[in-house]
Amino acid sequence: MTPHESDAKQTSASSKVWRIWQENLTLVAIALCLALFIRTFIAEPRYIPSDSMLPTLYTGDRLVVEKISYKFHPPKTGDIIVFQPPLELQRRGYPKDQAFIKRVIGEPGEVITVVKGKVYLNGQPLQEDYIAEPANQPFPPVTVPEDEFFVMGDNRNDSNDSRYWGFLPRKNIIGKAIFRFWPLNRIKLI
Repeated sequence: MTPHESDAKQTSASSKVWRIWQENLTLVAIALCLALFIRTFIAEPRYIPSDSMLPTLYTGDRLVVEKISYKFHPPKTGDIIVFQPPLELQRRGYPKDQAFIKRVIGEPGEVITVVKGKVYLNGQPLQEDYIAEPANQPFPPVTVPEDEFFVMGDNRNDSNDSRYWGFLPRKNIIGKAIFRFWPLNRIKLI
């Protein structure tokens, strides 16, 4: 083999290794961009930090929160939503980027009240087979304003919710909890 042939083989091998590295770096960059895009606009994982949604969700559960559907239609009564704290909670010291999770109880224009542990929506008792126990405090009738929602935790007596800080603006809603993926023995759609 001539020195020229040896140099050509080394150059060829070097360029082959460089192309492989380039391809791998490109794939990693594309994967990172896709992951960022999906997390920002489509869905993201969330962790449950408290007992406010017992018995539906436990502390430590991990969920997938879907972010697209509420761009096309508003949340409905019964939806479990994740949201940024409204101004009243921020005034009380909660950081703006801390996420909360609660169940939608009232939509705009609806009247909510709690009497003898029972939640009433427009004068009709809600069928709530998902709560830990009935609320231990009455709550006077309120009408949910336009573009806002009334939310409560399923663990009614251990939940910092609309009864204490008011209505949730629609603009604060991050998305809808749709799937529990952890712990493995409790994987299910929500």
